[in-house]
Amino acid sequence: MDEQRDAGAGASAAVRLLWGPPPGKPARGPKRGLTLEGIALAGVGIADAEGLGAVSMQRVAGELAVTKMALYRYVPGKAELVALMVEAAMPVPVPDLVPGPAAAELAGGWREGLAVWARELYEGFRRHPWLLEATVGARVMGPRELGWMERALAALDGCGLSGAEAMDAVVLVAGHVRGIAEQERAAAGSAGAGPDAQLAAMLGEVMRVHGERFPALGAALASVAEHGGQDQALEFGLERILDGLGLLVSRRAGGGGGRR
Repeated sequence: MDEQRDAGAGASAAVRLLWGPPPGKPARGPKRGLTLEGIALAGVGIADAEGLGAVSMQRVAGELAVTKMALYRYVPGKAELVALMVEAAMPVPVPDLVPGPAAAELAGGWREGLAVWARELYEGFRRHPWLLEATVGARVMGPRELGWMERALAALDGCGLSGAEAMDAVVLVAGHVRGIAEQERAAAGSAGAGPDAQLAAMLGEVMRVHGERFPALGAALASVAEHGGQDQALEFGLERILDGLGLLVSRRAGGGGGRR
């Protein structure tokens, strides 16, 4: 019960920090000196340079030349600090498509809208790799992060998908982007080699000795080396996901299949 109350209190604090006080109630708190934006950006700078694990209330306070107790007057704890950092690091999600049935006629339609969305999300993870850690699990999301979800769902509006199908489609695309970004993060620092190139390098000696046991893998690695097709998994996977969604959208347009 205590843990549930603590979680609820933390969520309420994060909502107030990310979304502001409830309408009609005056804002309370310390006089302006530090700002939530400045605090968040200090945390983002630390996380960009050293990773999310290096971020602490003490470290951020030091960056801002204040005491940790002074920082607590603005932000109640690290969870809320990280929530503010995520909001600050997320780019503003400018819509590519106008919601509604006419969306398919604009900016290349739903497919191009989701493709652009996925690539921009991927670039966000590349700029701030710690976002991969900070954006998992049940947590309060701010206006920018919810704006990203809204933008993806708006691209699918008018395609004939149910709300549940549209949500699943967005989760599927986001999961693919996250998976590729996580692989690249794990591969970072290895002389600029991407995940596929690293795999080939690590398996080189093994394949030279035992390659006859894994002929399909050997042929695939040889093709990668010959044609330079490695490290294109983001676009390949994205296109195949969109191909599958296209079949579902076509089925809905033709009146086939049920909706969840």
